[in-house]
Amino acid sequence: MKILSTNLATPTTFIWNGKEETTGIYKKPVDQPLYLTKNDVMGDEVSDRLHHGGYYKACYVFASEHYPYWKNLYPNLYWSWGMFGENLTLTAFDEHKVYLGSIYEVGEALVQVSQYREPCYKLGHKFGTPKVIKQFVEYGLGGTYLSILKEGNVAAGDPFKLVERPSNTMTVAQLFQLVFAKEKDPALLKIASQSEAIPPKKRMWFSSHL
Repeated sequence: MKILSTNLATPTTFIWNGKEETTGIYKKPVDQPLYLTKNDVMGDEVSDRLHHGGYYKACYVFASEHYPYWKNLYPNLYWSWGMFGENLTLTAFDEHKVYLGSIYEVGEALVQVSQYREPCYKLGHKFGTPKVIKQFVEYGLGGTYLSILKEGNVAAGDPFKLVERPSNTMTVAQLFQLVFAKEKDPALLKIASQSEAIPPKKRMWFSSHL
């Protein structure tokens, strides 16, 4: 697993329900390292600090291997890395083998697999249709956010080196699918409710479904 592309956004405005909105989802590849801070990626646009950025959502990563599936569904869009709003496009990132709470060394940084990605209307705006939100959920592989344990630069080509993986945990794919499942697995709910890699409010949400 390594970085294929580093991506940043500048503020983009659009009209939503008659109101002007600003977003940082329109990320583009950049030919430079990214500096990962404890709360965000330096130089990146984070328009909605209530739902993006912060300790548990400092950096978003997505797998390059998913792109062919989505390109087939939306062939008329302009495609480049960063299309899903990810800061880091990764290669060989298998969500069935990457675990919640795992710690990786990448470049100068130390990162931890943390939050799942919940698609919102801004993804729908970028793709030109709200139906992509339901498709994203049904696809079941939404990437992951990272917490930054040690700040530092990361660059294209940097590998993710596993440092530590918790014993009682679940995969990134299981976490994403658990959130949206109508019938939730009690064993996975218990793990999610106790994982310190997930924000306290989210842990309480998982506890409430036990």
